[in-house]
Amino acid sequence: MQKLAIPLSIVAAGALIAVALYFSGAAAPVVDNGSTGVVAEEIRGVQADDHILGNPNAEIVIVEYSDTECPFCKQFHTTLKQIIADYGDTGSVAWVYRHFPLAQLHPKAAKEAEALECAAELGGNDGFWAYTDRLYEVTPSNNGLDLAQLPVIAEEVGLDSASFTSCLDSGRHAAAVQEDLEEVLAAGGRGTPHSIVLVNGEQIPVEGGQPYEVFQGLIDAVLAEN
Repeated sequence: MQKLAIPLSIVAAGALIAVALYFSGAAAPVVDNGSTGVVAEEIRGVQADDHILGNPNAEIVIVEYSDTECPFCKQFHTTLKQIIADYGDTGSVAWVYRHFPLAQLHPKAAKEAEALECAAELGGNDGFWAYTDRLYEVTPSNNGLDLAQLPVIAEEVGLDSASFTSCLDSGRHAAAVQEDLEEVLAAGGRGTPHSIVLVNGEQIPVEGGQPYEVFQGLIDAVLAEN
């Protein structure tokens, strides 16, 4: 199997974006967006307890590290939902959500990440995604969400509010959030959202809330080769 090299030449001129993709057996993955294009330390593959949409054995897995108070993450959440709507049913693309709360910018984000984990504890994978979608819908971003809304959101998506509050108050998911944070920092993530695409045994970092066309081009190129 050839190694995948994906230089993403992203040129912003108004709404114009050019994405160049090519395959090579000699070069390591390169992303031309200020990143080296190589993960500093490899991340975990898909885990049984991951929050995932799509086929866990998909040819392409987008592992997103996100901060719920980051406005770019809020926009990118919609982008990845569209990717899964377009490609998820084929079984070729999956999306894994992990946590990257930036405490310096968004002190509330870590507790919100714990809230997502409590939603998963109470509602499983479906509960996690329903809660996450709703939180991104209601937060004004930039640390603007009133944390008193967290149990309200739980009730809105069909979770037991009292059990949710007990879970959140316990802090028992803080370690899982911290594990994700340490992993993405070790991999070279410096801003949110930070994605690492798993394909053909390679781990390809993609910085920032890239538009739909970037991932569409990457996915179509990979699927055409495989």
